[in-house]
Amino acid sequence: MLRRHALSLLSAALLGICNPVAAQLQPSPPSSMTASLPLPVLAALRTAAIPEDAVSVLVLRGDKTVLAHLADRPMQPASTMKLVTTLIGLEQLGPVFRGRTELRTTGELKGDVLHGDLVLRGGADVDLSTETLTTMLRALRYQGIRTITGNLVVDRHLFNPARFDLGVPPFDESPEAYYNVAPDAVFVNKNMLQLDLRSTPRADGRAASRVRVAMQPELDGVTVESDMTLVDADCRTWDNGWKTPEAVPRPGGGIKVVLHGTFPKNCVASESINVVDRQEYVARLVPRIWRTLGGTLAGTAVEGTTPPDARLLAEHVSRALPEIIRDTNKPSDNVLARLLFLSLGALEPDPVLGSHPQAAATTAVPTLVRSDAAVRTWMRAHGIDDTGLVLDNGAGLSRTERITPIQMAALLQAGLRSNWAPEFLASIPIAGVDGTMRRRLQDSPAAGRARLKTGTLSNIVSLAGYVQDADGRQCVLVAMVNSDRVGNGRGRAVLDALVDWVARLDGAPSSTPTAP
Repeated sequence: MLRRHALSLLSAALLGICNPVAAQLQPSPPSSMTASLPLPVLAALRTAAIPEDAVSVLVLRGDKTVLAHLADRPMQPASTMKLVTTLIGLEQLGPVFRGRTELRTTGELKGDVLHGDLVLRGGADVDLSTETLTTMLRALRYQGIRTITGNLVVDRHLFNPARFDLGVPPFDESPEAYYNVAPDAVFVNKNMLQLDLRSTPRADGRAASRVRVAMQPELDGVTVESDMTLVDADCRTWDNGWKTPEAVPRPGGGIKVVLHGTFPKNCVASESINVVDRQEYVARLVPRIWRTLGGTLAGTAVEGTTPPDARLLAEHVSRALPEIIRDTNKPSDNVLARLLFLSLGALEPDPVLGSHPQAAATTAVPTLVRSDAAVRTWMRAHGIDDTGLVLDNGAGLSRTERITPIQMAALLQAGLRSNWAPEFLASIPIAGVDGTMRRRLQDSPAAGRARLKTGTLSNIVSLAGYVQDADGRQCVLVAMVNSDRVGNGRGRAVLDALVDWVARLDGAPSSTPTAP
């Protein structure tokens, strides 16, 4: 289960070994893209009972092909697709790009009364939180505003549609989990409720008879309860007994969040869940903050758009894009990747749609169509054939996304030549050191020297990035395994064997097999 989700520039030595003029990859005929896999990889495949044709691999050293096995075949990449989104996001939006949240109004201030609506205008600000909203609303109090006679208008229309979460079936059995959240332009606390769960003895020493739960942030009319059963179990695996929680409407307009399942005795745990509708979330958080600051809001929270003549009252900007892509790739954050993919499309002009299957007969082009066009335009400008490429949400949390190792490797080569190569490289997990690679390859010469983005779904494991060989030369590596046999570490062992093999290459002709 993917429930738990963790939330530097490179040294001159690392950059010095990059080949800045590596040739662009061009797709080759299928017959020329198969070569024998290394013996350690074949051994791992046999142990896992994974067929060789479930694996696609491409390893390059400069402009030379070290290994190519079914490398022109579109594969499900899982989270290695984040490399596409983050590099092209950097290239197109630039390293100083920041999301932006604004409070605006067309109302007139008389005394301490704002006669009109207060507009919360979303701009894909990944850092929008209770704390930042409090700071923005406090700025209104500093301007002398105490009473707002109108409504709180929530404007999510940076993206089209404004709500990607509506009418979409859950990706898997954990719709409440953070990694499953569909972002929008007004993304307060990423719509998560932070829970503290405790079954420890009470202050008077009596054993706990139930799980005690506390919730942050506090939302007007929202309570949390637990019917979880206490059991004898290991605290480290407390979430094995977790069941999908639910938000139950209560008389009078309240919401009761109910937790289900089992929980170990004498344990403490924390969890974040997405169960409250995001409009309800904002509607119950902002007025509460405003009241704590001594303000009054006469109206209610409604969804709408910002009037063209609305003036700015307060604003917040997110961290710069290089920090965001580091937080995207290191822990493999699906939500941040999806928000960046949408931002990439939101700032693009209308593409020439032609017969695009998603194109609607309307002047309002869906943001995902724009994002798709932005990626393909960039790839073609860099000499990368996009045939067979399928984009969904840009995060790899998808059963439809496809990319070939050739395309991914060409993108990685372009990353080395990018003006923003240091920022891009610094976002990729380091083998045996950090991110999703921190516990992998610790006893391999690749440890501390390979930068690899991981990808994992129930039937997919993948790696893509950069590995130094034994002579210190930079290699581009892309490997994807699509098989129902990859679970329980079997697929991961195959990929780790490949990375270790590349890290041990010494440049001798016998150690660098080249595709026919």
